[in-house]
Amino acid sequence: MCSAMTPDQAFDRYEAIRPRLPGGHPAGTPQGHGSRIADLGALTDQFDAFVFDAYGVLNVGDRPIPGASMRIAALRAAGKRVQVLTNAASFTRPQTLEKFQKLGFDFTADEIVSSREVCEDHLPKGRTWGVMAPLGFHPQELAVKAIQLGDDAADYAKVAGFLLLSSADWTPHRQAMLSASLVQEPRPIVVANPDLVAPRETGLSLEPGYYAQELQDKLGFAADFHGKPFPSVYDEVERRLDGIPKDRIAMVGDTLHTDILGAQSRGWSSVLVTDHGLFAGLDITPFIEKSGIVPDWITPSI
Repeated sequence: MCSAMTPDQAFDRYEAIRPRLPGGHPAGTPQGHGSRIADLGALTDQFDAFVFDAYGVLNVGDRPIPGASMRIAALRAAGKRVQVLTNAASFTRPQTLEKFQKLGFDFTADEIVSSREVCEDHLPKGRTWGVMAPLGFHPQELAVKAIQLGDDAADYAKVAGFLLLSSADWTPHRQAMLSASLVQEPRPIVVANPDLVAPRETGLSLEPGYYAQELQDKLGFAADFHGKPFPSVYDEVERRLDGIPKDRIAMVGDTLHTDILGAQSRGWSSVLVTDHGLFAGLDITPFIEKSGIVPDWITPSI
């Protein structure tokens, strides 16, 4: 679902929910120096592992970003570990791997950490979940009992909790039914994609995090988030990169409040990509100054 939200509006919304996000560096410590580099080639010798966001860094919607697959190959050739850390939660693990293969990337399953996969690992069993999911979703994909949420209000009343995977087919009417159901009977909400928006070929799409934050504003409850910038996905990446010190890991992403802030909260270095994602075509400087979130490096593309 594409929105009328502009990058400026998305940034302002992220700032509004800032108190709900991990804090990054403690107050009074440096958050980065914002050095400009041409591409990641300038950093190859400084790190042992590079962790990539997907949307806005490797691809925009269903289109790969030119040169991204070659950069991955060059890093591997230099002996570097590569991981993808994606908040895209629409797909199962095999579907995610297939998606990247179709985009021209040769990632292995062990090189991809998806927020959905981590979320499923943390999902309480023994209850029925109502799922915000895309067309083509099958409840059997999950290791828990699930009902896909649609336009039948009775389904919202049947479940013991709500799992937000994908807002691709979500509507204002369904959001209103979800809100009304929670007012009638408060239940847990687990969010597998904390993003507010995502860059697509046609603009910014509203993501599950947007709808979860709207519910938090309205109802005053706390959702359980899995995905950047929240801790559980970083735990999994660090588990896979066991033996690599945190100061030898670089996060490469296109957003300040998810990719950069999340990396800083873990003690990783951070690289902001500006030409293809949330800030494409914009001067990043005012956004950095207003937020105080300063990446270590800034590059137009990887």
